[in-house]
Amino acid sequence: MHDAKTQRLIDAIEQNQSWFLIALGRAGGGEERSDAGLLWNIGGSPIDYHNCVVRADLTPETANAAIQESILIMDAHGVAGSWHVGPSMRPADLPQRLLAHGFIDGGTEPGMAMDLRMLGDDPPAPPDLAITTVESDEDLDVWTETLARGFGAGPQEGRWVGEMYRRIGLDKSSSMRHYLGRLAGQPVATATAFYGVGSVGLYFIFTVSEARRRGIGAAITHAALSDAYRAGYRVAVLCSSDMGRSVYRRLGFVEYCSIRLYEWRRKST
Repeated sequence: MHDAKTQRLIDAIEQNQSWFLIALGRAGGGEERSDAGLLWNIGGSPIDYHNCVVRADLTPETANAAIQESILIMDAHGVAGSWHVGPSMRPADLPQRLLAHGFIDGGTEPGMAMDLRMLGDDPPAPPDLAITTVESDEDLDVWTETLARGFGAGPQEGRWVGEMYRRIGLDKSSSMRHYLGRLAGQPVATATAFYGVGSVGLYFIFTVSEARRRGIGAAITHAALSDAYRAGYRVAVLCSSDMGRSVYRRLGFVEYCSIRLYEWRRKST
């Protein structure tokens, strides 16, 4: 059992990621289900990570049918997909059931959170690093091509994400704000802040390989956190890669949970 504060932070991590992924799926035109037992958006992306089940409050009697239904929808849309299994998902043996249905264990993402009132001063960074927000289609094109240089599924994911951001919109009323880092004028880093369900979540934090280990990832993360604090947010959350975990800890993030990914691959015909 967790104390009340820890449980609130775990809930914030799960909920922010869930609604961020749902927002992207909606922009992609995926098929959505949202009820007391399940939350998913499937069919709007070419990337398995984004055709996703993000909430499940099921019983041992209903879990297998829900898993099979998600597979049928993935197959109907002709996409690979995933379940993002966080600590709130039920039943407790959901991972074993997913594996039994043919899902593949895709590993874990550490779920981290921090109190933005504890945010320190700007971390050390190269003097010729400039961090700006994405405010035009031209900025978004640069952001997209930067992400495509190595994040996740590479160009396919980068360009899909960029197109979803274009559909969602870049105006100040949007729940998302995107950041671009330029080193000596050359684009080298990206980040997105999602303002949702009472917290700010950070996503697509990426630095191109040739510019890593110079404090750029920490700097662009800190810039997004500072803006969120000024906007009135006091809790920040993210799901880290193994590479980024130490960077986020130095900024003040603490690991509270894990989100485990289970991936569905379509069978070849």
